[in-house]
Amino acid sequence: MRRVLVLGGTGWLGREIAQRAVAEGAEVTCLARGESGSAPDGAHLVPADRMSPQAYDDATDEWDDVIELSYDPRLVGPALDALASNAAHWTLVSSVSVYSRNDEPDADESAAVVEPRDTSDYADAKVAAERLSLEHLGDRLLVARPGLIVGPGDPSDRYGYWPARFSRTGPALVPTTAGRFVQAIDVSDLASWIERAGHTRLSGVVNAVGEALPMAEFLRAAATVAGYDGELVEVDDEALLTHEVNYWAGPRSLPLWLPLSDAAFAQRSGAAYLASGIRRSLHETLSRVHADEVARGVDRERRAGLSAVDEQAIIRATR
Repeated sequence: MRRVLVLGGTGWLGREIAQRAVAEGAEVTCLARGESGSAPDGAHLVPADRMSPQAYDDATDEWDDVIELSYDPRLVGPALDALASNAAHWTLVSSVSVYSRNDEPDADESAAVVEPRDTSDYADAKVAAERLSLEHLGDRLLVARPGLIVGPGDPSDRYGYWPARFSRTGPALVPTTAGRFVQAIDVSDLASWIERAGHTRLSGVVNAVGEALPMAEFLRAAATVAGYDGELVEVDDEALLTHEVNYWAGPRSLPLWLPLSDAAFAQRSGAAYLASGIRRSLHETLSRVHADEVARGVDRERRAGLSAVDEQAIIRATR
């Protein structure tokens, strides 16, 4: 029986990976504090604080695959020191944020990455984690670079903003869509691909990204899934910024909206990942997210997006 160690496994993506590995018949151990949730049924939780020197004392067995979800150098380095020699395969979950340029549509895994000068910065820390892992593991390492990860339970509230918004009535504020794209990967698809990659011992670097869709097409699909037939009010970047609307994510944002200069961030080449065949339709992913948003409450306080009051105030001010 395959033995899989997930460094994490109780949070969103980590739990999906552990659950998939269990479903595929692996003996799965999740090493985590357990504060983000519980390990899935069938997986064994080793409670551990990864900042502790003793964190890996109960996980030094031989592993067919180790999945590392952290990019904090204080966690990544000690895990490699303790476990790399006993791992037949290792998957590091990195990010397409490591690339130094976002103005090259269809750039693949050979594109230049940032130089890790400040590991308190997300992209720098990811690159540092990649390089440190490669030093320890060589051709036993898979670096998975996901783009926007979406699906039920997404803690960032980005992708789900749109089907949630289209579940309400009234005119909907959207950015100008010309030249903009949305590129996402369903969390369950990503978990399945990571599990399969460990099973087959895939190595190298892979952009784990879905198809790049024109933003207008994505918004129409989200509206259709939510049953919205109201007006989409396009407002240009200058006006949105004047009204202190933020790009991409976070409070008072229009999620997934990027500066046109960074539009290629959502146009990465995903040829290597897409060849695996693990991807569901846009409609299915949006339907899963919409059902989750409705269950959690479309009017709940969110980590990303505009409140209904702010949205309508901006629409009135920009007409």
